[in-house]
Amino acid sequence: MKKENLIKVFAGSESSAILLKSRLKEIGVESVIKNDSSDAFLGTTPQVVDLYISKNDLKKSNPVIKGLVKKK
Repeated sequence: MKKENLIKVFAGSESSAILLKSRLKEIGVESVIKNDSSDAFLGTTPQVVDLYISKNDLKKSNPVIKGLVKKK
């Protein structure tokens, strides 16, 4: 997955991002969780993480992403 081809599709709790990453993997979509917070340096859990996918997978991923966001 090329960095310049990534698009952020989710920002939220780490547990929700991990769940979404798992659901996306089930449909064959690779994703990356990024945490740009300094919280990890301090030994705490970040409040918000971002999940990215390839722009090419956006259409395929939309139902899964919308389904998770709708359940919240």
